Amino acid sequence: MKQTLRELFLTTLGDLSLERVIPRKISCEGGVLRFGDEEIALDAYKKIIGIAIGKAAFPMARSFSEIVHPRIVTGLAVSSEPPAGLPYYVGYQGGHPYPDIQSVRAAEVALEALSDLKPHHLVVYLLSGGGSAICEKPISDEISLEDLREFYRVLVTCGADIVQMNVLRKHFSAIKGGRLAGMAFPAKQATFYVSDVPPDKPSTVASGPTMPDESTVADAGEIVEELGILERLPAPIRSFFHDQRIPETPKPDHESFRNNSWFCLLDSRDALASLTQGAKSQGWVVETDVSVDDWPLEKAVDHLLTKLRAMRDAYPGRTVALLTAGELSCPVVGDGNGGRNQAFVLACVPKIAGENIAILSAGTDGIDGNSPAAGAVADGVTLDQGHRQRMNPEDYTRRSDSYHYFKRLEEDITTGRTGNNVRDLRILVAW
Repeated sequence: MKQTLRELFLTTLGDLSLERVIPRKISCEGGVLRFGDEEIALDAYKKIIGIAIGKAAFPMARSFSEIVHPRIVTGLAVSSEPPAGLPYYVGYQGGHPYPDIQSVRAAEVALEALSDLKPHHLVVYLLSGGGSAICEKPISDEISLEDLREFYRVLVTCGADIVQMNVLRKHFSAIKGGRLAGMAFPAKQATFYVSDVPPDKPSTVASGPTMPDESTVADAGEIVEELGILERLPAPIRSFFHDQRIPETPKPDHESFRNNSWFCLLDSRDALASLTQGAKSQGWVVETDVSVDDWPLEKAVDHLLTKLRAMRDAYPGRTVALLTAGELSCPVVGDGNGGRNQAFVLACVPKIAGENIAILSAGTDGIDGNSPAAGAVADGVTLDQGHRQRMNPEDYTRRSDSYHYFKRLEEDITTGRTGNNVRDLRILVAW
């Protein structure tokens, strides 16, 4: 069963390939760019500027350039990967999950490329997961790069969900929360994005550099208080809270957004639909549950296992599968290697011991936390196998070292970086 779950996950990754998806979602015929219900007549614009930010920046920029060829797109592409040869693009490799000097330089180049534009310019943004750190510049010169990196480190490790993190990031960024769109005004702007956030929160993709920000400075203050992290933040950032001088982000009625379009190319719903199709092809009884998105990990484990067992009882003699997508809150408490996907599976291991249950959880970007794995798979005999190697799941959980637990058992799922991210996928099967 574990091998079947691996194959289902890998097949889904193939279905999510941007080289397949983008040409299906965007077309250009007769000089007219079409996506969804919208059209843009390219001949109306003297220049097309491309700004690609995120883990999928290079394949997205390459695919878009091929679609509009022979028209030339010039601009910037910044990813967590080394720059790939893209004609007419300047490439950067920014830091992830924490910004670095290249992240800042890329943000400065983006701001420069978008300065002094006119209505006859078309700016095409290609956004994907990881863009928050990969291309970033602090809102004030008072905040150093080291301050910015520590700010990100606190947010990544404190157990905040992606929406909470990006509300805070937006309010301390010179380019996020719609500020990049403000720089490009009055040019025509179109954003194409691959979402690694909840589907109803598109403005948090890459911290929303081109979208109106529905969050406020007051929201940022409430999040810091709820998480209890104010005193952990770097002193210059704390001072913005203490002095109540955090600048507000542009809202939906801002002039920057008057001539803008936004279009989702891919999100977790697409991933879950592909995974569901694969599971049903096995002849299983399949249900989905996305209610656990952004839940604390232990709460999600108990909820999903309870629901899985109820499905098994409702369909005696059948294999049942419960599928879910999204991310879970999982604070880092030790100095080991792993991430929320492997931590989820490790938390399940003692709870499913001796049962005909198998669990897979993995990230569609191919990377889980600070480990080289995408996730892990386990079943009812995993606990016994670990005990034979003198491994206690509680010890590995306490050290935040889920990766080495599953690596020793050869139950890690290692795919390498996929260059794409539509959040995590989980499969729970009982028979």
